[in-house]
Amino acid sequence: MIATGHATREGTEADNADACKVHRLAIGTVGAAVIDGIGHGPHTSRTAPLLAEVAARITARRHGMAGLLTAGELIADSGPDDDEANAVAVTARLRPGDAVTRIAWIGDCRAYGWDGSELRRYTDDHTVGEQLRINGAPWELAKEHDNLMKTALSIATVGTVYEVIIPDRVVILTSDGVHDQVDHARLESLAREHGRDPQALAEALVAAAEEDEDGYRDDATAVVIVNDSAETRNEHQED
Repeated sequence: MIATGHATREGTEADNADACKVHRLAIGTVGAAVIDGIGHGPHTSRTAPLLAEVAARITARRHGMAGLLTAGELIADSGPDDDEANAVAVTARLRPGDAVTRIAWIGDCRAYGWDGSELRRYTDDHTVGEQLRINGAPWELAKEHDNLMKTALSIATVGTVYEVIIPDRVVILTSDGVHDQVDHARLESLAREHGRDPQALAEALVAAAEEDEDGYRDDATAVVIVNDSAETRNEHQED
């Protein structure tokens, strides 16, 4: 009753600093995580999959906040050379039979819900740019500060990890390499086209990210979770 898909693609910079993981428990509960490493380089690229693995597994066993806080502990110390990796992240947890998917996030990874007719964004970005927009700053000024994070996984606390529930059948997790380089109308169009095939949708979202006017394309990652529990229950009731 829970189907998933995931995809990631390296950008124009060397090394993919994104990672994702979907973990399924014996009882069917799904935990998923998208990690977006801050900066590029071999160290960040090696660490991002570890963070995704830990976040997804703990999210499935416990909940999203526990998943993010546990992953954050892995990089909480800066190390002897002060070069420990850092990242932002979003997680999702869905239990068989549940009508909602539980989301936890920190930074500017996002979660969307597709109900079959409309794609809704359920998270806000923890960036200086987003804060400036909320306070009425000019668009150009806010845009210049979109890459400045207000918080990150390495310093995550209970107060800086946000949570939300999504009631929609399809849940989409993305790194900013998807949602910053693919406009909302295109994201919605892809959800409409591939909404019943999570793997096809994840691959389409990642492939849709294109280079900007300077030739730059960020790492792009997506996880898609399709919850057919409600549909299945309704079919049984009709029978």
